[in-house]
Amino acid sequence: MNRTELVEAISGDTGLTRVQAAAALDALVYEITNGVRAGTPVRITGFGTFKLRERQARRGRNPQTGAPVRIKASKGIGFTPGVQLKADLNSRGTLAKPKPLAAPATKASATARKAGAKAAGSKTAASKPTARRTAPKAVAARVPARNAGTRRTPAKQAANKAPAKRGARRA
Repeated sequence: MNRTELVEAISGDTGLTRVQAAAALDALVYEITNGVRAGTPVRITGFGTFKLRERQARRGRNPQTGAPVRIKASKGIGFTPGVQLKADLNSRGTLAKPKPLAAPATKASATARKAGAKAAGSKTAASKPTARRTAPKAVAARVPARNAGTRRTPAKQAANKAPAKRGARRA
């Protein structure tokens, strides 16, 4: 994936324009470069850590002639992947896409929301509860919060089954 394809992917996933996605990518690269250049590690939780790697001066050999060559000290960058990145790379399922950004609020939509809030604040609207407000509470009471998405292993399933009756049937 090259830079143009990355900008396209960011634009499609987030709902930003290509120009905004390119600006966001440029800002990210700048901040990582600036932080690493200053000598501070840049940690992106779930993705990884960028660190400065300093190489000392050393002696090497020219592969064509075999003559010794002095190699100057230099700075490089190191990347250590995060736990979540490693898990995502080793998983067999598909990755979850990021949620697109909400559309920016305009002045017209903000005034419409204020007008709706005033209408909802009247006595007639407040005195009559709607089914929509009460439905999520009823559903939430039926669904247990803990262990909602867990699966039972075959060993647990076998342990929960009733023991088979022993003995031969007589007719």
